Amino acid sequence: MKNMKLILTPLLMLLFLGCDSKTESSLGKIHWDRDMCTRCVMVVSDRHNTVQLTDPTTKKQLVFDDIGCMAVWFDETNPAYKNSVKIWVTDAKNGKFIDARTAFYTTQNVTPMSFGFSAYKSKAEIDDKEEIISYDEVLKRSLKINLEQ
Repeated sequence: MKNMKLILTPLLMLLFLGCDSKTESSLGKIHWDRDMCTRCVMVVSDRHNTVQLTDPTTKKQLVFDDIGCMAVWFDETNPAYKNSVKIWVTDAKNGKFIDARTAFYTTQNVTPMSFGFSAYKSKAEIDDKEEIISYDEVLKRSLKINLEQ
């Protein structure tokens, strides 16, 4: 019986630790109309323009009400993980979180902080008349818009 305890105890500990662990790329729960944007401190309520990531050093969930806020925050704070962290943005069509780096963005949208960039999982969801830009272009344009404000 003693040998069984020696074997089962570490296995159970690993099982419980595994259940509670949260990876850097996992999505956190958004508390709509309560969570606040990491940069501008406005309440996050727009379910079609929200961004989130997990700080890999602190494991703290960072939420932004507009991808432009995230771009400016990255520029202002310059975290070491800026280019490697998994970033999630809500799809403008269905509100589901998608990979921000692989999303397609349109430029003339009404967004919480008026940066105007909305994300889509695929180009097929976007009207042919709209300008489509990449994640990197969103970051670049967001910084330019911030300087002009």
